[in-house]
Amino acid sequence: MYEKREECGIFGIFGDPEAVQKTYFGLHSLQHRGQESAGIASSNGEFIGCFTGMG
Repeated sequence: MYEKREECGIFGIFGDPEAVQKTYFGLHSLQHRGQESAGIASSNGEFIGCFTGMG
């Protein structure tokens, strides 16, 4: 029987003064996971911008 399996990677940072550096290293560690599609969301406190795309 076919069983659906997902192998996704999620990385997030909230309220950290070193968010840029930590996000860089976190995404670098997950780079092999975004071969089909990827996305990122960022907030300025009033608006959440979401950007997605195919691998």
